[in-house]
Amino acid sequence: MKNKQRKITFLNLFLSLQKDLIVGGQAVMEGVMMRTPNAYAIACRKKDGSIVHTAEFLPKWSEIYKWLDLPVLRGGATLIQSMALGIKALNFSAQVAQDDMEAQAAKEKSVAFETETVLAEGTTDENFRKAPFKVTMPENKETKKNATQAAGAVGSIIFALFFNVLLFVVAPLVLTNVLFMALGWAEVPAIIANSGLLEMVKAYVWEIKPASWIAFNLIDGLIRMLFFVVMIFTMSYLRDIRRIFEYHGAEHKTVFTWEKDLDLTPENAQRQRRQHPRCGTSFLMVVMLVAIVLFSVIKFDAMWLNLLVRIALMPLVAGLSYEIIRYAAKKESSAVFKLMTIPGLWLQNITTQEPDDSQLEVAIEALKESLKLEPTEAESDPMVHRELEVVV
Repeated sequence: MKNKQRKITFLNLFLSLQKDLIVGGQAVMEGVMMRTPNAYAIACRKKDGSIVHTAEFLPKWSEIYKWLDLPVLRGGATLIQSMALGIKALNFSAQVAQDDMEAQAAKEKSVAFETETVLAEGTTDENFRKAPFKVTMPENKETKKNATQAAGAVGSIIFALFFNVLLFVVAPLVLTNVLFMALGWAEVPAIIANSGLLEMVKAYVWEIKPASWIAFNLIDGLIRMLFFVVMIFTMSYLRDIRRIFEYHGAEHKTVFTWEKDLDLTPENAQRQRRQHPRCGTSFLMVVMLVAIVLFSVIKFDAMWLNLLVRIALMPLVAGLSYEIIRYAAKKESSAVFKLMTIPGLWLQNITTQEPDDSQLEVAIEALKESLKLEPTEAESDPMVHRELEVVV
């Protein structure tokens, strides 16, 4: 009896450890992608109400390259993998939406053929018609090869990186420099009379000579944050984006349900908060705060050197931000780390919206499918596996 109680206690401990798995996700078109440490799953709802899903194991880069598991470095690796996985999830949801549209178009075309009647040749009698007919054309769907998908994903990542660097690094830096010159807070270059437009633009953006580099980097960071908030706020008014924000809320509520060791049901998930400290929105806000501090040590007069160093430091900024988000999510983290995530939590009032039960069902389906592929301690340890079999 005592041995049996020991085994049951061990089983309960094992199940509780399973709940400590770090779970994250991403909202997509009419669906959610859920990620566990070793797997991911994407679930989307079709127009007919059914839920389709796909799931795969995730490659463990840290097991292949041990140095990628080091603090700070693991943040950059996780960010790159998350971007690639996010694009794959968006492509899957887009394919589901396209299949729905093609099915709807085929259905409408079929109905049109079935209801169409044609008069027989050589008669004007409307009651004398040819039999209704239906024409079914062979499907001509192009199959996408893995190499093409990989190339598309790489291209999307490169474009996303270029766009973000242009919007959140280049534009704020140039705008801050022009603003400081206009307000007299930076040295204004001498412009030769009758200079052309190109010479004037070059004079105002080629060099940076502010009176205070701390103030310059603070304004630069605030402009960067303003760009981000305005972009998110503007996008929230688009109907399709608002639907994605609702699925974003469903993702967070489902993760909270899992972390609180509750049954994965829409009823339990509906009672949870939408704002999660490990959200990508919070991560991006922390990135901007860390960038303000880190970029303050950069003091080059040449604009191109400032841009080059800031771009080169982005992996370090992302790595530090990842560690802050990861530590702030822990209960034992200090108030300073939790304070840094507050702006991101506020912004989640925009990037997450209240989901309905049907959206929560999709998020729960994605999490369950991902957990099915998550290896357990029992699977990796044959001694544990045998003991669990005895208990069961």
